[in-house]
Amino acid sequence: MKWIIACLFSSAVAAAQTPVRGRVMDGEGQPVPGANVMVKGTYDGASTGVDGVFQFVTYETGPQTLLVSSMGYASVEKPIDLQGAALVLDFSLRESINELESVVISAGAFTASDQNRRTVFKALDIATTAGATADIAGALNTLPGTQKVGESGRLFVRGGDGHETRTFIDGMVVLDAYGPAAPNTPSRGRFLPFMFKGTSFSTGGYSAEYGQALSSALALDSKDEDPTTRTDIGLLSVGADVAHTQAWKNGSWAGKAQYTNLRPYMNLINQEIDWIAPPVSTELSTAFRQKVGTRGLFKFYGNADRNQFSLYQTPVGDDATKEALELTNVYRYGNATYAHAFGDRWFWRAGVSYNLNENHVDRAAAGLRERETGVHVKSVIEQTVSDRVEWKAGVELIHRQYSARWQAGQSGVRVQGFTEPLWAAFAEADVYASKRFVMRAGVRSEYQALNQTLGVDPRASLAYKVGEGQMSLAYGRFRQSAANHWLRSDSRLASEKAEHVILNYQVIKNNRTFRAEAYYKNYVDLVKFQSATAQLPNAFMPFAQPLLNTGHGFAKGFELFWRDNQSVENVDYWISYSYLDTQRDYLNFPAAAPPSFASAHNFSVVYKHFVPAIKSQLGLTYSFASGRPYHNPNFAGFQNARTPSYQDLSANISYLPNPRIIIHFSCTNLLGRDNIFGYQFSPEAGADGHYASRAIRQAAPRFVFLGVFITLSKAKGINQLPSL
Repeated sequence: MKWIIACLFSSAVAAAQTPVRGRVMDGEGQPVPGANVMVKGTYDGASTGVDGVFQFVTYETGPQTLLVSSMGYASVEKPIDLQGAALVLDFSLRESINELESVVISAGAFTASDQNRRTVFKALDIATTAGATADIAGALNTLPGTQKVGESGRLFVRGGDGHETRTFIDGMVVLDAYGPAAPNTPSRGRFLPFMFKGTSFSTGGYSAEYGQALSSALALDSKDEDPTTRTDIGLLSVGADVAHTQAWKNGSWAGKAQYTNLRPYMNLINQEIDWIAPPVSTELSTAFRQKVGTRGLFKFYGNADRNQFSLYQTPVGDDATKEALELTNVYRYGNATYAHAFGDRWFWRAGVSYNLNENHVDRAAAGLRERETGVHVKSVIEQTVSDRVEWKAGVELIHRQYSARWQAGQSGVRVQGFTEPLWAAFAEADVYASKRFVMRAGVRSEYQALNQTLGVDPRASLAYKVGEGQMSLAYGRFRQSAANHWLRSDSRLASEKAEHVILNYQVIKNNRTFRAEAYYKNYVDLVKFQSATAQLPNAFMPFAQPLLNTGHGFAKGFELFWRDNQSVENVDYWISYSYLDTQRDYLNFPAAAPPSFASAHNFSVVYKHFVPAIKSQLGLTYSFASGRPYHNPNFAGFQNARTPSYQDLSANISYLPNPRIIIHFSCTNLLGRDNIFGYQFSPEAGADGHYASRAIRQAAPRFVFLGVFITLSKAKGINQLPSL
């Protein structure tokens, strides 16, 4: 009896065994060795051999799922029914696209974000670059594609004017990212680099998500969280600041107050400018982050500042006449964004921002009140269709109001202004054909209600892996409303437009980066005066010259970039070079010619060295720009002269006497070179027929800064080095 029961039991076990065998191949029909094949949720399975063949026996029964996986390939699941009969199954695996290994779009873009992505430029690079004095635009001016326009301080990119670069914070537009400055002196960016986790600086060919930027887009991403409660105090040679961060579970708040007073400093250092009251400013900035559930994140970022200064202006050729000018600037910016992930494949984000910028300018009996406000509302949906296809689409409204009010003696009050609602929609998709080839296609449509025009702008990029590096090709059409001082005079002006074509080669390996890039830009519909003899407008008088959209131009060139923080221990350095050939026929130009802000050759070397023995980080930056063209009315022709070359050697040092205290010193233009950015000429010739001139120089040969930064926190080793 026992024998009969044992035989029946053995027969039942044998009946429950199911042999499974087969082969695993790749997309080209080649065997995939080492692939794992198993019944999902069990330990039954096997690995493939060198010929891609697998076989095993399972004791599971009924409906099951067979899982096939291998590193570098997308996993495959197949439903099976285990009834004891042998199963023969063949599988074909597709390459899986991994962010760390796959080819990426790089044409025209310098990006830095979290540590899991390829990085070229981080916030710490911005803060510690000598000569930049912790200004975002100042640091980015050491990258290829930018121009050294020392009398402005703004980002001039690939033959584009300063207003052609647009800044975005968390995807929301910033209408004016720079603080006010005295005439022919550089302005600084309004935003502090340490408030942001990532930076994307596109010198061309950027995403269809971003509009109203003719030449370049600077996208800043604020931090998602700040897990450490701390208080930071800064004692500066030009003022003081205090900041506090309060962290809690799933959220944090950070706030900073800063007071800057250049009056004591400028009373000690001889200035090219005849100051009455040098600049004084107060600034408040804040950031709030809160996770919502397990998949949502709400963020708020805000900035408010007030700037004041006054000075004497002297007409060119008349040193005996002085005229006082006083400026007060009031600025507000705030945005609120919310992002939410629905499952693993859908993602939604939305936001709203508010901009306010007011300038009160007074000069003798004349005054100007200038005010711009703007609201930006945006909603974007994104989907990861598979490891090979991602897409996003969105809609937005940018609503601007601008007014300028003049009061000039007995002539009364004059007002010019406009209200511009601008609607936009965009869509874009990334398709990873393989780890070696990716395509991006997008389109952006904008409706400008001010002049009732609809524009459709295609954008596309390709990238292909070549050995250790990759080639990228990008094309895009971009548009931007005319500058405020033109649009306020004639609201019928259409958007200015540019087409970009970019070819890029890039290698990132072992903490070394090499980039080579060539580009061509074609400008159309630029603002043009009807009369070539018309003078550029005076800020204290309404402009009434007829304006057209008949201007045009081009910019072409090539760029090289090398960065290495691997070869020498504790040393990080980069070298950049740009060549630019550009001409424009716009404004009051009588013919196509290079604009005054364009230099053909730009070169930078940035060197940073951390010396553990003295607990210090040393920095050096050398910048060179060839002479820029300008028009000298004393000679025949147009744009008939060039300035001397621009050269600057700057240095900084950060010393850590203990982990909570940093002493930071920086000095620009160590060699005291007399850099000249152009010349001003009197509007009329003298009795001898000669036009008097005056060089546009730096406000002072050097700018010296000293600061002591103290951090109070329970966490050890926390200091302000990333924010210097």
